[in-house]
Amino acid sequence: MPTFGPSPEASPSAAIAPSGTAPAAPSSSGGAQISLITMSGGKLVSPAPPAPNRAAGRPLPHPVGPAPGTARPPVKFSLFMYCTMGRRPELEAGLAGLDNDLYQRMLAEIADIARFADANGFYGYGHPEHHLQIEGFEASGDLGLMASWIARHSERLRPIACGFVSTTHNPLRVAEQVATLDHMTAGRLCFGAVRGYQHRWVDQLKIRPDLAAVGTWNKNTDVDEYNRRFFEEFVDVVLTALREPTFSYEGEFWRFPNDNLNPHVHTVYSDYGAGVDADMTIHEIGIAPRPLQQPPPPLYGGFTMSMASAVFWARHGGTPIVLSDKLDFCEALWGAYRDEAGRRGVDKPRGHECAWGGVAVCAPTDAEAQAQFEDMAWFWSQWSDQFGQGMPLRLVGSPDTISRQIDEAHAALGFDEIFLLIPQGIHSSEQILTSLELISAKVMPHFEV
Repeated sequence: MPTFGPSPEASPSAAIAPSGTAPAAPSSSGGAQISLITMSGGKLVSPAPPAPNRAAGRPLPHPVGPAPGTARPPVKFSLFMYCTMGRRPELEAGLAGLDNDLYQRMLAEIADIARFADANGFYGYGHPEHHLQIEGFEASGDLGLMASWIARHSERLRPIACGFVSTTHNPLRVAEQVATLDHMTAGRLCFGAVRGYQHRWVDQLKIRPDLAAVGTWNKNTDVDEYNRRFFEEFVDVVLTALREPTFSYEGEFWRFPNDNLNPHVHTVYSDYGAGVDADMTIHEIGIAPRPLQQPPPPLYGGFTMSMASAVFWARHGGTPIVLSDKLDFCEALWGAYRDEAGRRGVDKPRGHECAWGGVAVCAPTDAEAQAQFEDMAWFWSQWSDQFGQGMPLRLVGSPDTISRQIDEAHAALGFDEIFLLIPQGIHSSEQILTSLELISAKVMPHFEV
């Protein structure tokens, strides 16, 4: 294991918020407006990524990994946020989601974080889909709009729209939105799909009356199983539409084309298109545009904690995000993924099976980081716990402490991507940027091979 330096204070898994002694965050204002995309030969292209703007790190002294005789893969660091609109006192005051000033501040702070992450070598910036969030705890709204906001304020950073809630979407609309966003972000988009666990909004927006949100209250019931079958078919349709120029599909829940005869003649369909005969029989359909990235944009599975989910994503080459410090469980999950991918002929290099990570707060000392974490612990107890979601792995501490945690997991699992769940909104952007500055300068270089 590399030597990261002394850490005389609290253990990596101890709990927790703001200290005035943290170094000042770099300014995110001023300077030229970032250009999202440029033109080259009539095509939209992303600029070539320069070297990350941070100090070189110490190399790992020896290759260690899950496969004997192979070096660990370099690690990409991505962020994930919940789109929280207020600090703890503002959320406690009630109805923060209805305060336009708080929403404007949230957008500005998300832009600050995106600019910093873009300039300092982070790979992606993820966010969920939730609606009707009048309390302001997770006001993420439309996935595509938030992904566009992140892309607008970055040049290389990948927006990770994770994920589309299957019970509330037509899969063809999702595929078309993903492809369109991929063009608008100049080939930077990543996306995911999830089943939906927040009943209040899912029940208002669901596209079938027999669907329901799923959670601890109905786990392993017929409702849960029905939702899972719908979700798996949803993902299959989305990926088919992204990969095939035209296609037909027949499943338990979806059939495309839905009606195989156009009610009137339209010669453009048959003369200049595909999938429609001269007699207006519709055999196949397709989305337009096609995704700019080929193969299509990288696919993620929202926070995964079951073997069944890992095996499902292995069938499709998706990347589950696992926020767990239980390395024996993670090794079993990684193994289940590899086995299923091998059976299905899915080409996924060793070490690229799943992404790993946790809630991240970095400060100069463990004590400062633990203190800063208190507000995030309050957020979790008020919000996520009551959905049946326990606190995930905590990457909370000094750069040395966090580096040791990551190194232990990296040695066991050999992953190539980490997700840092940041306390955006609960912490000010200054606090967030200070934490990310320490991570980018003093943690990330250890894992660049």
